[in-house]
Amino acid sequence: MKGKVIIFSAPSGAGKSTVVGHLLGLHPEFEFSVSATSRAPRGNEKDGVEYYFIDAARFRELIAEGAFVEYEEVYHDRFYGTLKSEVERIWAKGHVIVFDVDVKGGVNLKKYFGDSAMSVLIVPPSMEVLEQRLRGRGTDSEEAIRERLDKAQSELDFAAGKFDVDLVNDRLEDTFADAEALVDNFLCV
Repeated sequence: MKGKVIIFSAPSGAGKSTVVGHLLGLHPEFEFSVSATSRAPRGNEKDGVEYYFIDAARFRELIAEGAFVEYEEVYHDRFYGTLKSEVERIWAKGHVIVFDVDVKGGVNLKKYFGDSAMSVLIVPPSMEVLEQRLRGRGTDSEEAIRERLDKAQSELDFAAGKFDVDLVNDRLEDTFADAEALVDNFLCV
């Protein structure tokens, strides 16, 4: 392994992207890993910025060629994954790779990178708090909120004991401070 990797995973609404954004703002040596997906761009998404957009047929070819560190077919022909070329691109700059991925992706990345990686699972203080946060967004239907909560519970059950650290996001300021300390300790090793 050339460098270090920091993996953040969480159920939807737990605050993962907020924590990752905070850390990226503090550490110029950190670089966000852009994932690949076979889904079409949404809104103003740009190839190579939010995702690398690759059609399903090409995605399958890249899988066969061993081009991915990890990948998952979330729905039929809807793939997400991390390209080895993306890892090499970031490490070539001497940067630390930061991943913001779902729980299964986080577990797979930790297996792949081993001790070169620190995996952090951001968890809500309770499912009730997570429900309040999802409702507070005002962006999802009742059905979508139920689906997100069910998925969150299954992700938390799956993730139990599989991450280096479970970071409870109760008060955001405390979570930021805890994340900063975790990162500082990991980088000093």
